[in-house]
Amino acid sequence: MSTIRVTTASAAYSVTIAPGLMRTLYLRLRKLTPRKTPRLFVVTSPAIWALWHKAFLASFPKSEAQQPTVLFLPSGESHKRLATVESLAQQLALAGADRDSILLAFGGGVIGDVTGFLAAIYMRGIRYVGLPTTLLAQVDSSLGGKTGVNLLAGKNLIGAFHHPLAVFSDIDLLRTLPAAELRAGLQEAIKSAIIRDPALFRFMEKNGDAILSGDPAALQKVVTASVRVKAEVVSQDEKESGLRMVLNFGHTIGHAIEAATHYRKLLHGEAVAWGSIAALHLSLNRALITPEEFARMANLILRYGPIPPFKIAATPQASAARLVALTSADKKKRSGRRAFVLATAIGRTEVAHNVTDAELLAATQAMFTTMQQM
Repeated sequence: MSTIRVTTASAAYSVTIAPGLMRTLYLRLRKLTPRKTPRLFVVTSPAIWALWHKAFLASFPKSEAQQPTVLFLPSGESHKRLATVESLAQQLALAGADRDSILLAFGGGVIGDVTGFLAAIYMRGIRYVGLPTTLLAQVDSSLGGKTGVNLLAGKNLIGAFHHPLAVFSDIDLLRTLPAAELRAGLQEAIKSAIIRDPALFRFMEKNGDAILSGDPAALQKVVTASVRVKAEVVSQDEKESGLRMVLNFGHTIGHAIEAATHYRKLLHGEAVAWGSIAALHLSLNRALITPEEFARMANLILRYGPIPPFKIAATPQASAARLVALTSADKKKRSGRRAFVLATAIGRTEVAHNVTDAELLAATQAMFTTMQQM
């Protein structure tokens, strides 16, 4: 079992990573609130609940009063909207949820983001616990306190910083992940390795077969190292005023890809993978990394593919121009300046505020060239 502590100015909590956590879930939840027995509300998707409800409920007492109330959120990025939050809040109110109630976010990144935002605003803030069921959520989105939903204008433009009471990442839950979901989550782990953890980078270089086959021990190492990277960054910069921006490596173009494809063609990790390729090309063009470092990082990203190709216009040039235009809506902009995370070595990055449209267009066109060569 791995336990990593996240400590920020406004919150402190633990992320527990191990197989078999569902078997002791109720006891773990009770330890979080030893003096009270609060009402528990699970927010999950019908598909996840169908797969895992027996394991989820196995540790709970049989009495109806201590069983959690289940609220369903349909799968998919299209449901990550304010209308969904309002619907869930109405269900909470009708079910009698109060300030002492606890939400349980049982699902992937969308469920975690929506549940966290719901917890942040329901009755001006209640507690929630992360129970991530996807690799992407376990390595990244379940911790750090960022919650929110999308607008038509862009991703995560409405949200709040609201940390969980705890996160329990059960490695066993990854057994039923489709292969594409597993690979997409591993792209976020590669991001963690590129920005801050050369040891994780080497581990993923050397153990690709075991990791991609779903070996529990290998996956636990990847999840633990990735969580440690994010915990260290978030603990130093809770509200993204400086250091935390490095966690967005690959995300500026990645979010533009998602918006351009209407969140339908690629999984989040797949979009981030292409965005990371573009960021590496920009880093290489600025001579911040050597050709050898570029090759190692790009090859690792591609090793954990295949990453689906896509196009959003008639030509790669037009597609690249469209993506560059979409970065103007990126929420990381400050005073009109676009922040772009660049690699300076394996395990090191810097944030640049002077990336020009011409530079970004060249890097994005190079990304499409890479795509065509696959």
